Amino acid sequence: MRNILLVDGYNIIGDWVELRDLQKTDLEGARDQLIEKMAEYQAYTGTEVIIVFDAHMVPGLGKSYRNFSVEILYTREKETADERIEKLVTELKRVDTKIYVATSDFVEQRVIFASGAYRKSARELRTEVSQLEKKIASDVSRTKATKLRGGIPINDEVKKMFERMRRGK
Repeated sequence: MRNILLVDGYNIIGDWVELRDLQKTDLEGARDQLIEKMAEYQAYTGTEVIIVFDAHMVPGLGKSYRNFSVEILYTREKETADERIEKLVTELKRVDTKIYVATSDFVEQRVIFASGAYRKSARELRTEVSQLEKKIASDVSRTKATKLRGGIPINDEVKKMFERMRRGK
């Protein structure tokens, strides 16, 4: 089963406190942080992520590119992110595909649900990302601890011998 998460970029940025505060002074930085978080989400969950941004916030029309293996779409002039997401749901909908849409726009959630996609609020996505970040940090700590122990198991007698040699005794 293929899972796809469509993210209403500016809606999520406007909802997540740390991104909302950042966008006031650095909109590009807020976008980059969202993209990085969604890349981690994609890598860890295996869910394909597509982030849709309204083009009126940036120059350029209808651009599409990949960053960290996440697809980034900017809408065309006079096209909203909601409209583009609705089109994507229709294009991507298949029997073997689950499509989730992350937005806190209530009207959009209803339209998406009626189209056969699953809705996910910005708060739900934030909770998932936070849990994921904790799991990743835990995995990294566990990996570091494992690597620090060394790769060759040795008994206590040999350890003592090496310790004496190290101290020059």
